[in-house]
Amino acid sequence: MPELPDVEIFREYFQSTALNQEIEKVDITAPQMLEGISAERLEEALKSRTFESAVRHGKYLFAETQGGWLMLHFGMTGFLRYEKSSEPVPEHARLMVKFANDYRLAFDCARKLGKIGWTKDIPQFIEDQDLGIDPLDESFDRDEFRKLLEKRRGSIKGLLMNQKALAGIGNIYSDEILFHAGISPRRSVKDLRQDECDALYDTLEEVLHTAIEWRVGKKGWPENWLLPRRRPDEDCPRCGGKIEKVRASGRSAYYCPAHQD
Repeated sequence: MPELPDVEIFREYFQSTALNQEIEKVDITAPQMLEGISAERLEEALKSRTFESAVRHGKYLFAETQGGWLMLHFGMTGFLRYEKSSEPVPEHARLMVKFANDYRLAFDCARKLGKIGWTKDIPQFIEDQDLGIDPLDESFDRDEFRKLLEKRRGSIKGLLMNQKALAGIGNIYSDEILFHAGISPRRSVKDLRQDECDALYDTLEEVLHTAIEWRVGKKGWPENWLLPRRRPDEDCPRCGGKIEKVRASGRSAYYCPAHQD
């Protein structure tokens, strides 16, 4: 599933391709993905307008027009494609926005698990969805992270993945963050020492920023990352231990017990 770094890359892609072009036509081929708005109403809200900016909160992308914000959630398989309208229609295009310059933006989502919606107020949308703070928000500092940890129980992996606490981190990046922080995914939040909490905050920020950087301009992943070795019995790139698969807060987790405790 696309997580925060992936959606940030989608946001940057949207910004670099789809802004300031008059919307000529809107096609919705999967109306079941619409949330809180009909196909007719969404087309009316977008047609003859332009996208002016794109912002992200967690796993949600918002594209601004003169009357509100198009909302996209990418589900398990969603991504964006901007190309000439003369190109073959993408097989899994669920929303297509055709521009007057003869280009189009397609929201491709094979499994139809994404969401398409509309809002006039992003903060209200975030409140209605009960989303937590975005970990790359400027206001999210060490003090805020400490306060967040003080209020929670259960495993640290469960907390990192809890969208009501932190919006945007999923199964893959929670494992990566804990791998670099040297903390077991099964550790209880209340048992973390203060120095571990501070190290975890620093690691969280570093992993998310590095993931965005590598996804945009480089191939593969850093050699010391878990992600390319996220399989049982793989060699740990940090300490030479063996990667194990366990359950934490009801989800699968990959970690190295030799250096994560």
